[in-house]
Amino acid sequence: MTTYACPKGHLSETDDFCDTCGAKISGAAPPPVESRPTLPAGGPPCPNCGTPRAGTSRFCEDCGYDHNTGRVPTLTAPAAEDAPTQGWTATIEADRKYFEENAIEGIDFPATATSRTVPLPPPQVRIGRKSSSKGTHPEIDLADDDPGVSHSHALLTLSVDGVWLVSDLGSTNGTYINDEQSPLTAGDSRALQDGDRVHVGAWTTLTLHAP
Repeated sequence: MTTYACPKGHLSETDDFCDTCGAKISGAAPPPVESRPTLPAGGPPCPNCGTPRAGTSRFCEDCGYDHNTGRVPTLTAPAAEDAPTQGWTATIEADRKYFEENAIEGIDFPATATSRTVPLPPPQVRIGRKSSSKGTHPEIDLADDDPGVSHSHALLTLSVDGVWLVSDLGSTNGTYINDEQSPLTAGDSRALQDGDRVHVGAWTTLTLHAP
């Protein structure tokens, strides 16, 4: 089987974007590389579930443990007075304006720009690309929407104050908010409001809507 080397050093089975991190791949395919055991990566294990920490990421990618506060998002259904938080949604669309500003060389904007609206169920929603072989199963799966999205790209978390926060999980192409020119730093969180736009990958924009 032919593999392709991505700029981050991964071996990818696809020749346009790395199927591990979403980085753009250029050039001809290198000769097949003999596979070798993968060494465990990451920082100290999560004190809640034991998953290695991804760099300095604030949230554990598996259980959502907050390394800053020592809290784990609760899965308990919210009380009646908190019911409005259940109604948050996100509209996902191929955004030509963001694509042109992002300008990833060598790819074209999709001929058919699609849009869909999905619910945001608390306590957290992961944004990425599903891969059974890599064990990634994000709630918002963009595998068929945007090849520039990393497998574990960003995380939306509902805070104890009822505010949605977005964090970048160390993605290759970055996570941008509204019209800001600089992406979120991996592990940093940003509070979101009704109408805020989260940009990921090559052309995807998620617009949040309050109940």
